[in-house]
Amino acid sequence: MVDHELRKEAHDLDVTVWVGKSGIDAVTEELRGQLKDRKLVKVKFLRAARGTDDTEELAEELAEKVDADLVETRGNTAVLT
Repeated sequence: MVDHELRKEAHDLDVTVWVGKSGIDAVTEELRGQLKDRKLVKVKFLRAARGTDDTEELAEELAEKVDADLVETRGNTAVLT
């Protein structure tokens, strides 16, 4: 599927994973499970999780940890497949 189509599909998705002050390690198992059950997962990075890192960096790191692809980041939200 083309990135554009994935982005369009992701637009209406609800956030199902929140990354907070415990960081990305705290959500990797949950995210892995969700990615098995669905094609796209929307992740929100709360201010406490971001610290000095930007959302794009955190999203790329998280995608790498769960062996997923980063579809896009927008604001403090990322979509993985």
